[in-house]
Amino acid sequence: MAVSSRAGAAVALELKSATLDLLALPLKTLDLDELDAALSALVGDGPGAFDNEPACLDLSALPAGSAAPDIHVLTGLLARHGLRLVAVRGGDAAQTAAAVAAGLFEAAPPATPRAAVAAPAPAPVAAPVAAPEAAAPPPAVLPEPAPVPALIIDKPLRSGQQVYARGGDLIVLAVVSFGAEVIADGSIHVYAPLRGRAIAGARGDTGARVFAAQMEPQLVSVAGIWRNFDADLPPEVAGKPAQVRLEGESLRIEPLKF
Repeated sequence: MAVSSRAGAAVALELKSATLDLLALPLKTLDLDELDAALSALVGDGPGAFDNEPACLDLSALPAGSAAPDIHVLTGLLARHGLRLVAVRGGDAAQTAAAVAAGLFEAAPPATPRAAVAAPAPAPVAAPVAAPEAAAPPPAVLPEPAPVPALIIDKPLRSGQQVYARGGDLIVLAVVSFGAEVIADGSIHVYAPLRGRAIAGARGDTGARVFAAQMEPQLVSVAGIWRNFDADLPPEVAGKPAQVRLEGESLRIEPLKF
């Protein structure tokens, strides 16, 4: 008796749509040494803080006419820092073709909201009076995704330790020591001395901020814009309650006033 292979496949496999959550990496240079130094400054030289995080290479910030990046070399470089390169977007035709040929898939560009355009009012036209029509039903309102609760750490973080709050804020109630790293997709709140690295808005949230009761960081980053503090902080924020936020393409450090 013959067995339907189509029926067997339906039992063994189902096809469903899915949305992939990828970390975007806007590439602004093809200098590998510069990229390696920037990644080391952000996540350290130890094991990657992102734990094999899938990433999408965004080429839209490269200067016009740039050559196609060496995807194989970039893949190895990012892998050393815990990032797994799987997709590309934002490049020209040659850059995208080279990336796809190297095994990446082409991701859709980020959605940009379109401004509403008012249609011109039609000229008044005499028309016979008609019976009023039933009002159209209101549009369906989709439920908003549930917020991700903040990750709370109540123990000191020592040199070499890393904490990542995926999808939300990070709250630390103890000291972040020199050499430790705190990373969050949202904002970072340290109600104690901040002496290590703080990386907020890890997935590109430009509204994220870093707050500290005692601001003494090695490095601070918001949405990929970072600054290290080999030199002393300004006296109005050094060792005092302060916040770091993004203003345009630069970081702004301000004292917290209570």
